[in-house]
Amino acid sequence: LQNVRIDPSSISFQMWKDIPVPFYMSVHFFEVLNPKQVLRGEKPVLSQRGPYVYREYRVKTNITFHENDTVSFLEYRHLFFQPELSNGTEDEYIVVPNIMLMGAAVMVEKLPNFVKLFLSGALASLKQEAFMNRTVGEIMWGYEDPLIDAVNAIIPGLLPFKGKFGLFMDFNNSNSGLFKVNTGMKNISQVHMVESWNGLKEVNYWRSSQCNMINGTAGEMWPPFMSPTSLQFYSPDACRSMTLVYEQSGQFRGVPTYRFVAPTTLFANGTDYPPNEGFCPCMQSGIQNVSTCRFNAPMFISHPHFYNADPALVDAVEGLHPSKEQHGLFLDVHPMTGIPMNCSIKLQLNLYIKHVSGILQTGQIKPVVLPLLWFAESGSIEGSVLKQFYTNLVLLPLVLEYLQYILLGLSVPLILSAAFLVARRK
Repeated sequence: LQNVRIDPSSISFQMWKDIPVPFYMSVHFFEVLNPKQVLRGEKPVLSQRGPYVYREYRVKTNITFHENDTVSFLEYRHLFFQPELSNGTEDEYIVVPNIMLMGAAVMVEKLPNFVKLFLSGALASLKQEAFMNRTVGEIMWGYEDPLIDAVNAIIPGLLPFKGKFGLFMDFNNSNSGLFKVNTGMKNISQVHMVESWNGLKEVNYWRSSQCNMINGTAGEMWPPFMSPTSLQFYSPDACRSMTLVYEQSGQFRGVPTYRFVAPTTLFANGTDYPPNEGFCPCMQSGIQNVSTCRFNAPMFISHPHFYNADPALVDAVEGLHPSKEQHGLFLDVHPMTGIPMNCSIKLQLNLYIKHVSGILQTGQIKPVVLPLLWFAESGSIEGSVLKQFYTNLVLLPLVLEYLQYILLGLSVPLILSAAFLVARRK
């Protein structure tokens, strides 16, 4: 119990502070093979590209212990491209939706026509088209786009950034917010449980208090002596708490584990799963509207390839092949300590595109939730850390158990002999 608390003197503290597990982020893009046909109202045809693999380092800073048995910290993520593990380079070009244009078009759909016509004229003068051909690096880390300043000039405050745009601009060399978690010094059942995030006890993105709750841990470790039921964690990337459910017991390289997976209700809509009504306005089950925490852009998250989603989402495009083996997320956790041994957390980012009256660049695009990319953050305990785990938590208890039986076996003849001698004396 002492060694799983967040305490500088505990064995697990250094593992918590500087995660020794090698993490990798693998990104798969969806290239649109028929952009001209999509503009005429035909079904998008997609081709998966990648993976583009990045080594991910996580380092905690500003670690501050507080009197109420909590500790606060910032965790920074640093990503480095790994060409030897990737199927392609960051210099490769990919045809994807013009995210800024298509997003802005949907965002201004309900504004007066003169605003949309003015925006359409600005798009034409900037030679902006509905689809763009950009490099992987540009889409990931940002590219200069005069459209950003033009949109902000026409509709001030619509876009909360200037000059440059990239899907992962705020992901690299940045922190995921100020977490304050329980140390477990007085109550070990609360260790790693989130007390607050950025000073908040709950977020305000969603329409119900249940959906706004910050539940569980920060997603790194859990309290010890886990039961085979469920676990929870708060994900700043998804802007919500998530609950995974127990699937099965197993082993990871000899260490016993519980496997937790996403329930089919994780991204279900409010009709199929009423507790998720607070995440609405909803569309089909299997996608979650995150526009309220993504600057009101028409963005949705889901499992990769719309795994566990309404089949209509898969049928609306060509090129998706959902499967549990490739697209299901999981966590393998050592139940005695609450420490993950092996994990792969996968999410897909989608953009809702459609023809918007008054925006000529949107052509005759039919409404569709179009996958942009999916990524997996994966890691497993290995090397000396795995050896230490196996020795202390598997081998040593096994030796002690066998020793117990050996001692018990040796004690039986001694007890019988003692009983025989006592009987003879009588």
